[in-house]
Amino acid sequence: MILIALGGNLATSFGSPLSTMKAALAQMPDYGISILQCSSFYQTPAVTPDAQPPYVNAVAIVETAMPAADLLAALHRIESLFGRVRDRRWAARTLDLDLLDYDGEVIVGSQSGGLESGAGPLPLALPHPGIPMRGFVLVPLADVAPQWRHPLIGQSAQNMLDQLRATEGEAALAGISVILG
Repeated sequence: MILIALGGNLATSFGSPLSTMKAALAQMPDYGISILQCSSFYQTPAVTPDAQPPYVNAVAIVETAMPAADLLAALHRIESLFGRVRDRRWAARTLDLDLLDYDGEVIVGSQSGGLESGAGPLPLALPHPGIPMRGFVLVPLADVAPQWRHPLIGQSAQNMLDQLRATEGEAALAGISVILG
């Protein structure tokens, strides 16, 4: 299973962050990426050191013939198409596309995916290291693929979400709500 997380909290020429994500999903087939299924879209509070508007997040199950590094490069090209600028960590963004898992491959962040940016190299790490601790990823992931298992820790998406809720309390998931539309 290949999983991509989508997020954004700035409007673009395509409209709101929700409209931007829908437009990005519609562009993916042009880049050799087929969308098999997408979670609901969720509004989530910004988890950043500075004040930012809330994010819209989702997770998609996709299919592609590209290897993982090429898929990551394609995702970054799509981000650029939608105005993504990588100037500093945790900055507000028009579109963020993260490769969460690529058929259970495990890659320690030593491969770059061939891209550089103002924020430095963009390493490929699989599975994405932030999955178990990010409610804004786990909620849509458990929505679209609750039985997906993390290749390193062996827990399902639903188990990781339940564990986050148990260890961090409801505060870890406060403010996450489904967007209709």
